[in-house]
Parts: sequence; structure tokens; C-alpha cells
Amino acid sequence: MIAPAARGRTPLHRAPGATRVMWRMDAVLLVAVLALTVIGTLLVWSSTRTWAPGSTGLVKKHVLNVAIGLTLYSVVSMVDHRLLRAYAPLAYALSIAGLVVVITPLGSTVNGSHSWVMLGAGFAVQPSEFAKLGLVLLLAMLMAQPAEGGDRPRGLDVTLGLAASAVVIGLVMLQPDLGTAMVVGVITASALVVAGVRKRWIAALGLAAVGSGAAVWFLGLLEPYQVARFTAFVRPSTDPRGVGYNSTQALNAIGSGQMFGKGLFGGGQTTGRFVPEQHTDFIFTVAGEEFGFVGSVTVVLLIGVVLLRGVRIAWQCEDRFGTLVAGTIVCWLAFQSFVNIGMTVGIMPITGLPLPFVSYGGTATFTNLVAVGLLQAIYIRDRRF
Repeated sequence: MIAPAARGRTPLHRAPGATRVMWRMDAVLLVAVLALTVIGTLLVWSSTRTWAPGSTGLVKKHVLNVAIGLTLYSVVSMVDHRLLRAYAPLAYALSIAGLVVVITPLGSTVNGSHSWVMLGAGFAVQPSEFAKLGLVLLLAMLMAQPAEGGDRPRGLDVTLGLAASAVVIGLVMLQPDLGTAMVVGVITASALVVAGVRKRWIAALGLAAVGSGAAVWFLGLLEPYQVARFTAFVRPSTDPRGVGYNSTQALNAIGSGQMFGKGLFGGGQTTGRFVPEQHTDFIFTVAGEEFGFVGSVTVVLLIGVVLLRGVRIAWQCEDRFGTLVAGTIVCWLAFQSFVNIGMTVGIMPITGLPLPFVSYGGTATFTNLVAVGLLQAIYIRDRRF
């Protein structure tokens, strides 16, 4: 319920001044995110400088995307997150509308996935990224109200949350985008766990996930390139020039960097474009080749700092809605980071998920920075603004 004094107000109505927000932000979280964006910009520059238009075309666009994302981050940080509960259904509805637009003739196919809406001038929007945020807010709203006389969400709210997630997953799989569907599944499971639902709900969700995965596989609902990715994960050495090419080249690039790397712009695998999509899905291979083991570990540690600060924010938050939003965001970013890095070192199948804050991207960059902005908003209000 929204307090009477807050009714009729927008989330920014009671927002404090920008100067006060900056002083009360979680400085460690902010520095870690900024460091990752700087490292990511250097890696994007290195991986695109030999082929992007004008040699700096994509890195300029990436810098613009980061600047827009940081602006959104700053705005969201000034929002009273508690008032966002009233806007969660609207955010979810808009994200669903975007997913519907994608599967119409207005949508466009990139790298085998019909996930984009082209805006012109080389810019595009991926609505499935915004759907992650919309779903996080809706699930937090539904799970934040415990059943009368208890501390767990009502069965009706859990059912509504699962139904809302099923709609998102269904629309995403129509694209098809298996990686994003997996992230949505993790977001859903995380919200249930953080909300403290009964174990039978978690067990039922797990069984449903296993059953759905088996059905998708045996009914042949995956695209040929998706099947090839799983085949390459199970047996990468069987066809190193075919389905196992990406995995093999990724390991070669990372391994060639050894301890300290070959230096920025010095990676032969990166310069020669031996690893496909090295500025997006496989950007961690650039870090491994040019910055070596030390640089790769630095990236992992910075991501770890972001996640740990997010866990701290969720743990210390005194309202259920804020705890649910923060906890779910942390699980989402942790899973996506693990899958992205894991697929470059051969412990996860290739799924096409970018590395948060590091990979080249527009919509993904905006979404990740808005998510961290929500963490900051929760942290600021929890400090008794």
C-alpha cells in the first residue's frame, strides 16, 4: 500500500537534489561500475578498430550508449524506489508491448535472433532487455505483500508472478532468444527465493523448467544454430573448424594472453578477428588476450564487487519491495556474468548473452545501468534521506 502522503506523486516528486544524491550513493558500487565501463570501452575499441567504419565508429557509438546509460543511472538513483510499486504494472505492460512489436513485421533479425526493432541511423532497440526490468518490478510488487498473518507472499500472488513470467518467456522464445529466456527464468526463481515462498513452489518451478527444457529439445523447437552450440559445448573437439570453432578460438585467445597479456591493441587473435562477435558476446576473450590472467581476474573481481554491494543493499533494506528488487537484480547480473564468462572458458554453452557493463551494446547497457541505479536508489533511501 502507498502511504496517503505519497498518493498522486510521481517517483521523482520527492527526489532529493542531485548533489545530495551523489554524496549518499554507495561509492564502492559506483566506482566498480565506472571501472567496468571504462575497461569495456577499451576492449570494444581494441576489438573493433581494424574493421569498424572510420576505425572508431563502434567505439564512439558505445561511448554514447554508456553516456546515456549513466544519465539514466543518475536519474533512477534519485527516484524513491518505494513509489515504483505503483508503476510496476505499467512498466511490465510496456515491456510486453515491446516484445509483441518484435514478432511483427517491425522486428528485425540479427545473428539468427528476431529480437530487434530498428530505429534508423544504425541504432536499434532490443525490447527483451527492458522486459527484464519490467518483470523484476512486477514480481517485487506481487511478492512484497505477505499473506495475512504470515511473512510469505500469498499463493495467488505467486501464481500471478509465474503467469507473468511465462508470458515473457513465451514471447522471448518466439524470437527465439534462449539466453534471455534463461535469464528471465533465473529472475523468476530469484524473486521466489528472496520472497521466501514455500519450498514446494521452488520444487514445482524447477520441475517445470526441466520439463520445458526437455520438451523444447525433443520437439525440435530450437533453431539449428542453437542445437549446434550445445553440441559444441558437449564435444568441442569433434569439429573445431565448424560448430566448435567459437569455443576453440575463445580458449586460444584467452590462453595466449598468459599472465600479463599482450597489451592493449596487441592481441593477434583480436586484431585478426579470429573470435566471432568479440566486441559483444566474446569480449572477455579480448581481456584475456590483451590484459592476461591479471586483467581477466580484475574484471571478475570488479563484477564481484558490484554483486557483493548489491547483496549488502538487499540485506540491509528494511522494506520488502526494495529487498526483492535488489536481490533479484543481483541474481540476474550474477547469472548473466557467469554464463558469459563461462562460455568463453568452455564451462557453459554459448548462449549469446553479453557481459554486463563490459560488452558493446545499447539496450543492454541502458538496462544494466538502470538496474544498478535502482540499487543505488534503494541504498540512498535506506540511509534515511
